[in-house]
Amino acid sequence: MSPAVVPPVGARIRQARLERGTSLRALAREIGVSASLVSQIETGKSQPSVSTLYAITTALGISVESLFDARESVVASPLAASPATVRHVSVAVPHALAAFAADPGRRIGPLVGSGARETLELDSGVVWERLGRVPGVEADFLLVTYRPGGSSSGSGGLMRHAGTEYGYLTSGELVLTLGFEEYTLRAGDSVCFESTTPHRYRNDGEVPAVGVWFVSGDVG
Repeated sequence: MSPAVVPPVGARIRQARLERGTSLRALAREIGVSASLVSQIETGKSQPSVSTLYAITTALGISVESLFDARESVVASPLAASPATVRHVSVAVPHALAAFAADPGRRIGPLVGSGARETLELDSGVVWERLGRVPGVEADFLLVTYRPGGSSSGSGGLMRHAGTEYGYLTSGELVLTLGFEEYTLRAGDSVCFESTTPHRYRNDGEVPAVGVWFVSGDVG
């Protein structure tokens, strides 16, 4: 059974931006990207990179994990997702906007089967699979895959965000740029650092790099 696929992140981002009263151009200026890129992300024409996603969620004051959350309600929206996109998330959610309405009280676990994980497909060959969630705990608990050539930043820039980051690589190799240092992670290696330190991940190999990542603290 394939993992549950979460609808495009754009609808939830657009909802959060409108609730904050921020214009599309103002958000673009705040995170240092073009307004056209933000528009493409919101309409589902483009997926954000890991670094852009963290920049957007930080600017809008929402958590990354809220992009996974879904509730069974119908919200009128022109951004209708295809049935194949939402069918594993909630059978009663026909719109991407409804599927991304955050539910802070939702628990995921204690057991999450391999075929039941919610998945976010990001830009630059990165996939996040949600491994669990405890209400009230500020943490991202993810199975992360960097496909060959994949990177946390499509532009090659370093990212920084709130929280403390812990990672354990289960297979493949992953290059971590952390400040002015560069490290090569191999299967069985682990890392931990303050996420406010500028950093970037990339997979220079020919096979996917897969690992378990945990970002704790103020991740919103």
